[in-house]
Amino acid sequence: MEMNTRLQVEHPVTEAVTGIDLVEWQLRVAAGEALPARQDEITLKGHAFEARLYAEDPAAGFLPATGRLAHLHFGPGLRADTGVRPGDRISPHYDPMIAKLISHGPTRATALTQLARGLAETQVAGTVTNLAFLRRLSQHAGFAAGRVDTGLIARDQDSLTRMPEPCSRTKALAAIGAAGLARSGMRHEGFHLWAPLRHQVRLSHSAEQINAVIEVTGSGMFTVEISGQSHLVDRALSWRIDGAKTSAEIVRHEAGLSVFWVNNYHFDLHDPLAVAEMGGASSGEITAPMPGLVKAIHVAPGDAVAEGDPLALLEAMKMEHTLRAGRDGTIASVFIAPGAQVEAGAILIELAQDPAGEEDA
Repeated sequence: MEMNTRLQVEHPVTEAVTGIDLVEWQLRVAAGEALPARQDEITLKGHAFEARLYAEDPAAGFLPATGRLAHLHFGPGLRADTGVRPGDRISPHYDPMIAKLISHGPTRATALTQLARGLAETQVAGTVTNLAFLRRLSQHAGFAAGRVDTGLIARDQDSLTRMPEPCSRTKALAAIGAAGLARSGMRHEGFHLWAPLRHQVRLSHSAEQINAVIEVTGSGMFTVEISGQSHLVDRALSWRIDGAKTSAEIVRHEAGLSVFWVNNYHFDLHDPLAVAEMGGASSGEITAPMPGLVKAIHVAPGDAVAEGDPLALLEAMKMEHTLRAGRDGTIASVFIAPGAQVEAGAILIELAQDPAGEEDA
């Protein structure tokens, strides 16, 4: 048995079933007052659950994660005890707990159903979390039946910690969001000349590259093609995909784009200029992504560079674009000098061949 003279993290569960504010009691006792009630005067009402939402990666052994909370919304029907808000950073210097989410109901089954529903409508973006794990655990048959022991998670770890994968309909919604078509009144929709307006969109989910073609067929109506699959999407009052109404929400934020639809699906947006900055450096050749004027060269033959290091500065379309190394390596050759005018595709700098790449070949 354990006795602590402080409130435990789970004190909201006790508060929910007793109706007692334990924080108030603690402060009163600390001020010298007597306990407001005896044990036999306390009655229990209903059942309660608490889920601790953490910035951690269940698939990696629940290792703590960091990042900035680009988006944060707690599902309805839950008490949310939290000390963070959108824009706050989860740092490695403190406990990575984001919130405690508590449900309460007249029966255990009701409280658990309420928790599962609230977790399904909770939205977090900007860092890896255990949200999907908590939702799966709340729906676990053994947990629902009360068959709980210290080996429960280990027995079903693969299914409980598996990251949710977006279906093609979720990807279609993400593509619409990436194209800037998720809100009404956007400049892209409605206007076309003799053919429907089409958009080509690139984005990624984890290591998967997603290429989509969106055809605007009317105000708030789209056809989205991804990997040979086609979906009809109607924005109307709420999202409809292939005629079926959905509760999905599309949110763009500083970390990319998220589709919240039962699970949280996060996508990285494809920035043509960012990709152009690498200029083919992963293959060893840094090329000009567009015609322009070479403003600066930051390296010389023999220099060692790391992935992401700036190599050259190109001025084009009244903007300056930094060309960066796509991998670690050594500069083999520099073919241009500051002040040179170059055409798109011109080889500017070459990295020495990667010895590891030769062995792999």
